Amino acid sequence: MCGIVAYIGSRQALPLLVEGLKRLEYRGYDSAGVALIDSGTLRTLRAVGRVADLEQRLLTQGPMRGTIGLAHTRWATHGGVTEANAHPHRDDRAGIALVHNGIIENYATLRTWLEEKGHRFTSETDTEVLAMLIGELYDPASGVDLEGAVQAALREVTGAYAIAVVCEHEPGVLVAARKGSPLMVGVGAGEYVVASDPAAIVAHTTQAFPLDDYNVVKLTREGLRTSTVDNAEVTPRMMQLELDLEQIELGSFEHFMQKEIFEQPRSIRNCCRGRIDEREGKVVLGGLSAYAKDLVKARRFIFVAQGTALHAAMIGEYLFEDLAKVPAEVEYGSEFRYRNPIIGDGSVVVAVSQSGETADTLAALTEAKERGALALGVINVVGSTIARETDAGVYLRVGPEVGVASTKAFTGQVTALAMIALFLARRKFMSREESASLLSELAAIPDRIERVLAQNDHVRRVTQKYVDRENWLFLGRGYNYPTALEGALKLKEISYIHAEGMPAAEMKHGPIALINDGMPAVFIANRGRQYDKVLSNIAEVRSRGGHVIAVATEGDTEIARVAEDVLYVPDCAEPLSPLLTVVPLQLMAYHAAVLRGHDVDKPRNLAKSVTVE
Repeated sequence: MCGIVAYIGSRQALPLLVEGLKRLEYRGYDSAGVALIDSGTLRTLRAVGRVADLEQRLLTQGPMRGTIGLAHTRWATHGGVTEANAHPHRDDRAGIALVHNGIIENYATLRTWLEEKGHRFTSETDTEVLAMLIGELYDPASGVDLEGAVQAALREVTGAYAIAVVCEHEPGVLVAARKGSPLMVGVGAGEYVVASDPAAIVAHTTQAFPLDDYNVVKLTREGLRTSTVDNAEVTPRMMQLELDLEQIELGSFEHFMQKEIFEQPRSIRNCCRGRIDEREGKVVLGGLSAYAKDLVKARRFIFVAQGTALHAAMIGEYLFEDLAKVPAEVEYGSEFRYRNPIIGDGSVVVAVSQSGETADTLAALTEAKERGALALGVINVVGSTIARETDAGVYLRVGPEVGVASTKAFTGQVTALAMIALFLARRKFMSREESASLLSELAAIPDRIERVLAQNDHVRRVTQKYVDRENWLFLGRGYNYPTALEGALKLKEISYIHAEGMPAAEMKHGPIALINDGMPAVFIANRGRQYDKVLSNIAEVRSRGGHVIAVATEGDTEIARVAEDVLYVPDCAEPLSPLLTVVPLQLMAYHAAVLRGHDVDKPRNLAKSVTVE
């Protein structure tokens, strides 16, 4: 899995394909490759490493020309990181090349059958099996063209896929299909760009349509045909891409993660714009208006998510129970889908995902819907699969997030969940004055984040003191227990430092045994209902030789007496405090990664959107 770009039109395909791969580099990958039909001959080139390594190979291989082609960046799932396992993969008979995101679950059975048919494999991948299967079924003499062979092959496979396929015997045809892994078709003047992410399309056209599950599209320079794998024609749903090229460029920043951390004041303003009425104490969420009565009557909210989105959902659980007084719980999507969950009357499932394509979250959502739950989405990417599969939802509006380690999407998710909680609370029992006060606090968050960001140099100096330590603890209580989890995750993701987040009180039930002389312990110790308890936990760490870094409220002089280092955030209403306390933790992780010499935007082994199990 990782990034797909394909092109058919009148322009030379290679520069466009390589440019597209560069725009998808943030998704994470370990190898890359291209395939073009050059004067009726299929040519492929693959390289282990970055797109730059592929470019270097292209310079030494001589010119590759052609106006139709495929390109791919791979994140290994089946087989090691080798050139033989890199995409595109070819069949051994029909001149077919294929790129693929996803996992073919029954590939072993299919491979055995194909080997019995005489096919010889050169890789360890499930993708090569699919290429061989299409080649085996391709039979123009019997009327099975490339489109028909792809349809027939996909009827035989189980699993997830987004594919693009070309054949040297049909040099004017590009076929693409998807199930469970995102794929979009950009529509230009006499040309088409197929990609797994709009970032690879928007430089060429803003008109596009997403493929739905089990859809196949045949693209020629004269037009397109969209059908199901059973060859029933379908009408694509054209949309306008709301992506600005400037949003996916670095500008004056060194890394996308740094840029996105500093974009948070603007992204939260965008998330709130037009949705909060401070004077009337109202939240206006057009995406939920048709279901307002159902939501007010709901007996239980179930949040499903993975990774950073799960931490945002955990804060959402606190918000819904504290503000809207409704039972809420959080589930890993990957666990929920394999349990036998009890979904009673009045249950609402809320899928939280930046990309809207997270496979486990989508599967959990589908399971809950089948059991009768009303489905909501808290999603960033417009037109994504989860956005289309939910009954209603709220878009984050934070703009594209390129850095693999999520930052502005997290604060956007918390902001959106806070607005939904207040949307419900005001309709149920909360007074206009109380709602107006909290909305005023929410509106002030962007300015307060700017004050936190102004301490960037101080955060870097503090980080530098501890960056050589290999084990850290992150501890918080109440609303900031999930923030501690998120801080630990950020540090792990990009600096490769082992870090554990937990409730501060849980430390005494085992993890305190890990504390040794000089071990960094990051406490989220802002003023709140459990402040005194947190001070007691700090004392316990100090007495065992740990070094305390505290995230505390401006004006708190007491904390400086018990912590070696303090990172201050402005005071705010406790339910909204994670929007502030997470920012110094994001900066700390960023600086740790830079100081340790790591690639911040492309951490090892990680992909931006996890579209397979």
